[in-house]
Amino acid sequence: MAALDRNDIFVMAATVGLVGLAGASHFTQAGPLLSFLACTLALAGVAHVIGEATDQLGNHLSASATGLVQSAVGSLPELFVCIFSLRAGLVSVVQASLIGSILANALLVLGLSFVVGGWRHGVLVFNDRTPRMIASLLLLAVSALLLPTLANELHLPAAAHEQPLAVVCAVVLLLVFAIMTKAMLEQGQRAVPAEAHARAHAWPLGVAVAVLLVCAAAAVLVSDWFVEALEPAIDAFGLSQTFAGLVVVAIAGNAIENVVGVRLAAAGKADLAVSVMLTSALQVAVVIVPVLILVSFGMGGAAFTLVIPPILAAALFVSVLVVTVVTVDGEADMVDGAALMGLYVIIATIFWWG
Repeated sequence: MAALDRNDIFVMAATVGLVGLAGASHFTQAGPLLSFLACTLALAGVAHVIGEATDQLGNHLSASATGLVQSAVGSLPELFVCIFSLRAGLVSVVQASLIGSILANALLVLGLSFVVGGWRHGVLVFNDRTPRMIASLLLLAVSALLLPTLANELHLPAAAHEQPLAVVCAVVLLLVFAIMTKAMLEQGQRAVPAEAHARAHAWPLGVAVAVLLVCAAAAVLVSDWFVEALEPAIDAFGLSQTFAGLVVVAIAGNAIENVVGVRLAAAGKADLAVSVMLTSALQVAVVIVPVLILVSFGMGGAAFTLVIPPILAAALFVSVLVVTVVTVDGEADMVDGAALMGLYVIIATIFWWG
């Protein structure tokens, strides 16, 4: 404990308390709303500590090793929620939550970051090279969702082979992501810039690894409890599964990264804010989605393919195009931010009724 500063101890203690509250509400069957809220807060706390511990590893590992750890570990809570949801047969929730995660990062939070940063600093200027690369990969990922959906809607021969097609797309996306990661690391960049969470006080290597292992175990438990409370909570709130996944689950799963992006933009660090938000969206599209496809075939339960409701595919495609247009010139202001947020509200409203 002496290796941790007071703020670290407070955050970890609060997270332990939230996990304990989530466990108590789950095992005592305190009610779906209380259990859902407790699990949501616990997931956010675990995600925050995982982010801190992963960044602390950067003080002991090389840039490439740190980048790989960040890519593999940073999305554990969201990945476990999706795996347990698939096991419970909530395929529509998983589809909507993954797409909602991309939309929340690329539209809602990036837009809010531009609004806050533009209000405090005027026009935000950032390096346009990384956003262009991420936008091109997002378009590839969207195509991997859009084309199988079109094949299904148009009743093409490929529609009878959803699972093999999904596996091929998953392997392609993972290979492209590996090439992108190699290129970024050779340029001295990390998957998520360490400055986003950097702390002056460094943890010992053993402490960082131990915290990561404990948080990974906690993420498994809380994700399972979260999914068990999810369907009753959806019924209690009177929400459709699509809206719950697209908005509620997606925002809850990315709460910490959302706060980080807005805080960086408010501090005038536009490069970091844009990188954090777009990289978070990209990791969902080209890492979590392919991994879920491959995992779902081996664990039983509902198989996860890339055939999604056409309106979700269209909303994702339009959103990525708008983000590309807004960020391609390396400048953004409050108007750009308001436009991104407005598009998110329109898409969310469409799915309010299911």
